[in-house]
Amino acid sequence: MAAGGGTVAGGAGAARVAVASLGGTITMTAASAGAGVTPSLQAADLVRSVPGLAEVAELTATTLRTEPGAWLTPPDVAAVAAWAREQPVDGVVVVQGTDTIEETAYLLDLLWDRPEPLVVTGAMRPPTAAGPDGPANVLAAAVVAADAAARDRGVLVVLDDDVHAAARVRKTDTVAAHAFTSVPFGPVGRVHERRVTFAAPAARWPALPAPRPDADPRVALLETHLGDRGDLLRSVADAGYDGIVLAGFGAGHLSAAAAEVVGEVAPRCPVVLASRTGAGPVLTGTYGFVGSERDLLARGAVPAGWLDGRKARLLLWALLAAGAGPAEVRAAITARGAAPGGPHGETVAV
Repeated sequence: MAAGGGTVAGGAGAARVAVASLGGTITMTAASAGAGVTPSLQAADLVRSVPGLAEVAELTATTLRTEPGAWLTPPDVAAVAAWAREQPVDGVVVVQGTDTIEETAYLLDLLWDRPEPLVVTGAMRPPTAAGPDGPANVLAAAVVAADAAARDRGVLVVLDDDVHAAARVRKTDTVAAHAFTSVPFGPVGRVHERRVTFAAPAARWPALPAPRPDADPRVALLETHLGDRGDLLRSVADAGYDGIVLAGFGAGHLSAAAAEVVGEVAPRCPVVLASRTGAGPVLTGTYGFVGSERDLLARGAVPAGWLDGRKARLLLWALLAAGAGPAEVRAAITARGAAPGGPHGETVAV
């Protein structure tokens, strides 16, 4: 992991914020006229391009990677969490490509064990565009990271002045500046006039144990489809995957043929049932046909609750990477899926 950066001075008594850049569109320029943009700018370049940033906080800028968001892996994200944990600051901002923010932010949230805010941001347009959104997003992210009201909220995602919970946020458009949404409940806060207003009190789950050294379990994410016979599910299990997240129809449904395969696979490795819709919970007790949620849970599937398939996959990865057993996996996913924004009186060991 490469490193390099600088410091931007803030006013007297200013909060201290560490900014780390992993790359992404926000850092991309073209090598020549007509060429496609690729990551090139360093963290120090980013903070220098933001008017008024020094008035918000005293910042340090560090370049950890200069890569597209699509290149990042779960171990890379765990390394970012470890780096952030070592920073003696009041808040952390991680800048990266928007392609994977909805996943990296949630994995960071699972591993972040500090009260200080960790904020993830990026840009939908490169610095060379007529209206780049990167500087405004970095400024808004720094505002949130420097605000005491953001403490004990875990990892937050800030783009287009909206503040999203890591467990809810999704990228729902390929190019729009307002590409990030949190359905069905909406953002948890908003940035305005260089301050942030939150809609609810802070709530978060405790951090999971850090992954074991060199742990990188294979966890597949599959989506069902019309006429699905479960062949791919069986093939993945036969290939020795450590876990599988299955995004079903609607509230968590499969064909009768695929349901039979769930019954074959679930005793061999965890099978987590999510919904391919991207919004709303997996049900647990409404439908009773073969392939319904009741049937699949009876065959051993674990309900993802309000977590979509991408988030459920990362939660399963983190649990397995930390050495959790089948009972711990089931308890943690069931509890966190029921209330992914934070515990509501539940107690769970992991």
